Amino acid sequence: MRRFAVLGNPIEHSKSPEIHRVFAESCRHEIDYQKVLVEAGDFDRVVTEFFASGGIGLNVTAPFKGEAFALAEVHTEDAVDAKAVNTLWRDDEGRVCGHTTDGSGLARDLEVNLGWRLAGANILLLGAGGAMRGILGPLCDRAPASIHVANRTPERAEDLVALFEARGSLTAGSLTAIPDREWSVVINGLSSGWAGDFPDLNIPTISSSASAYDLIYSDKPTPFMTWAAARGFQQVTDGLGMLVEQAADSYHIWNGDRPQTSHVLAMLRP
Repeated sequence: MRRFAVLGNPIEHSKSPEIHRVFAESCRHEIDYQKVLVEAGDFDRVVTEFFASGGIGLNVTAPFKGEAFALAEVHTEDAVDAKAVNTLWRDDEGRVCGHTTDGSGLARDLEVNLGWRLAGANILLLGAGGAMRGILGPLCDRAPASIHVANRTPERAEDLVALFEARGSLTAGSLTAIPDREWSVVINGLSSGWAGDFPDLNIPTISSSASAYDLIYSDKPTPFMTWAAARGFQQVTDGLGMLVEQAADSYHIWNGDRPQTSHVLAMLRP
């Protein structure tokens, strides 16, 4: 049986085994997919032993995506952009290959599942951490009118934008000086979207059909989602669809088939 796993710390909350089990059933594949708690300093050993014992593919979650990038011998362009990897496998030469499916998973959720238009849109990104670096390249590829990155520390936002400035109209600044454009898509990557109160940001103008997306997923509305709904955003959602779509992209890399995702989303969010 083909073996797969997701590595992280913590890992108990992971929905990946359940998602991949349903994917395998729909594709009529037999797989074994486990979640593995990895202690600090033990990542390389766990990966090496997994592949040495015949394992096929690994997903990687926090806090090991950077270590996965460092371990991989071959990187895709998206992995190089993100400097992070969430999908590992070995090629025909036995080399460990690394890719990130986070950006492609997000873009597919926004465009296909939710029907949001990215081409020609003004997109506002809140936060400049690793999650934003992982999604910025695929967002640029959708040809938006502009992307602005706002962060508590504007220098971090400016450094991030500098990496992608040749790929579109990108700007950066602080959370207290968001430009006055007609924002149609706002994507949150701030840690305050996870716990506590979301800061009351001043976004001068939003479009009449503005949409808000939280990169995290939760069984109840996140602080960011509550904030966005109260401020008139027409569509507000969390990142569950991104989780499922990036998993489908990983499954495709490993098994050659990209499973349908609608039934998985319906199962996870009845």
